[in-house]
Amino acid sequence: MSSRPEGAGPPKSGAPASGSPKSRTPGLESPESGLPAPGAPGSGPSGPGPSESGAPGSRPLGSRLAEWVSGGLVRVFLIVVGLFWLVPTIGLLLASLRTPQDMAADGWWTVFTEPSQLTFGAYETLLENDDITGSLLNTVYITVPATVLVVVIGSLAGYAFAWMEFPGRDWWFLGVVGLLVVPVQVALIPIAELFGGIGIFGSLVGVVLFHVGFGLPFAVFLLRNFFAEIPKELLEAARLDGAGELRLFTRVVMPLGGPAIASLGIFQFLWVWNDMLVALIFTDAGSQPITVALQTQVRQFGNNIDVLAPGAFISMVIPLAVFFAFQRQFVSGVMAGAVK
Repeated sequence: MSSRPEGAGPPKSGAPASGSPKSRTPGLESPESGLPAPGAPGSGPSGPGPSESGAPGSRPLGSRLAEWVSGGLVRVFLIVVGLFWLVPTIGLLLASLRTPQDMAADGWWTVFTEPSQLTFGAYETLLENDDITGSLLNTVYITVPATVLVVVIGSLAGYAFAWMEFPGRDWWFLGVVGLLVVPVQVALIPIAELFGGIGIFGSLVGVVLFHVGFGLPFAVFLLRNFFAEIPKELLEAARLDGAGELRLFTRVVMPLGGPAIASLGIFQFLWVWNDMLVALIFTDAGSQPITVALQTQVRQFGNNIDVLAPGAFISMVIPLAVFFAFQRQFVSGVMAGAVK
């Protein structure tokens, strides 16, 4: 009589019968239960199971610090710091909207409890002051040409140093880079004597030329390095299509160099607009910019406090508006070349 259970078919050929010793892997299963043996991977504390890898103490310290820094508490802290950073600007704005009597009586923060102090009378007085309005126009006459000339000449020179072959190109570029270390204070007296000899000392032309001369080394250095990163194959393809150097510069290089050019323009605009040292030396009463005009008003602080606050705010808010208008291009230009 057969010991095989009823209904069970014959064992398949080539496959070991159930319960045969060949179906078990030594050391991986328990002989009775078929469960993993104590030494098998993942069977207990000795294996690399999820209980060990997910332990809080096993994460790297840098990962935990990065998670903590990116948390909501740190964001709130940064917002608070940013608000404190804006306090002087807000205070200057509110002070420019108060009368001289209110400013002499108490601080600008009292407008939060007495909003009736706010008035635009100081700005009306400012517009009636010919010295301030004239100096504001002089600032525009100095800043705009100095910025445009530096951007245009720096772009042309940067393209030439990057992609044109001429004798002594590398040595000329090293000379331009060397000019970056020349401090402005060293050149004030010699250039003042030079401008006096040719008759432009004390005029807007002299101030513009000084800013252009000291802005070009940085412009050439920045734009040359940026233009050199443009793929050579792109320029060669344009030359094969019949493009000359000028068309290649205006149609290919300038559009690709937009972020760097915008960054350079913002740097130059802010530097020239906020300059007082060069303007104090190279301008006279008829060509002084807003920075020098406000400095002369400080000497008469008691009589012109209603002019100083709105004048200083206007002098500060214009470059801020320019910066925020080109903020996207500025960030793109600064980050260009950081990643490939």
